[in-house]
Amino acid sequence: MRTILTLLFTLFIFFAEAQNDTLSITLENVRYPHPVKFLNISAEGQDLRMAYMDIRPENANGKSVVLFHGKNFGGYYWTEVITVLTSKGYRVIVPDQIGFGKSSKAFIHYSFHSLARFNRQLLDTLGVQKAAILGHSMGGMLATRFALMFPERTAQLLLENPIGLEDYRSFVPYINTEEQYKTELKSTAETVKKYYETSYFPKWKREYDYLVKIGGGVSKSSDFPRYAKVSAMTFTMIYEQPVVHEFANLKVPTVLFIGKEDKTIVGKGLLSKEEQAKHGQYKLLGKETAKKIPGAKLIEFEGVGHIPHVQIPEEFTKALLSAL
Repeated sequence: MRTILTLLFTLFIFFAEAQNDTLSITLENVRYPHPVKFLNISAEGQDLRMAYMDIRPENANGKSVVLFHGKNFGGYYWTEVITVLTSKGYRVIVPDQIGFGKSSKAFIHYSFHSLARFNRQLLDTLGVQKAAILGHSMGGMLATRFALMFPERTAQLLLENPIGLEDYRSFVPYINTEEQYKTELKSTAETVKKYYETSYFPKWKREYDYLVKIGGGVSKSSDFPRYAKVSAMTFTMIYEQPVVHEFANLKVPTVLFIGKEDKTIVGKGLLSKEEQAKHGQYKLLGKETAKKIPGAKLIEFEGVGHIPHVQIPEEFTKALLSAL
């Protein structure tokens, strides 16, 4: 009952804050579950702002968890995870990566290396020396890069249905950023929902509608071309910067949380139905990936798609707490 009430309250807040269908590309009219602060970052001669939430528990256990969002999301969808972790004494830090959420939509060279450095800078600023890093979807690729670059700052690597478990370059036809930009410009709430339905959730529920409202709401903004350009640039980052070949180099305790019904493929629209059926099979990819990472633990969820922490929040957070 608590989970249902939390979701309904979250939906009410989001819809109340975004009273019309148009959202700004930095989500000023979307209220996050906790106060948002900004870290000033300089990159390629530009002054940027990195949004983040820093939620401190009433009874701290001295440990911190950082939550990395996926490509199509921001910190707003971590509400239930934040609530559960802080109730158990964890300090929770939730950044919106540069190019996403409430952070600057910068025209820079996007790389997982630079994003990892931005997150290290955030932890330095907050005085956090070591934290568990939980990455969902694209955030899983970033979390992996962070752990490879800064193992001394990574208490645990926690990967929730990460993308990049395959090298997309080996089977997805290459398109350049400009071509992807033209595709991104065609995005609407309807196309967003269709993609989420076919890739993320085995069965659609009304409580997922807020994800579409936010993901599709920016398409009506006058600044949407900039948003679409950045989205295309980060698509190129994902395609051109795989981490799958470096899993064996990880030196931190790692746990994989895998919804077995996930069928996410980056560049899925470029593939035939026959090719799509050969890839993005997380019921297989989870097991294959766990074998590649030294000492990795695999936790699988039956009947669950791409976002376990949204689809089955209670089961997911219970598994997460047991792994921490």
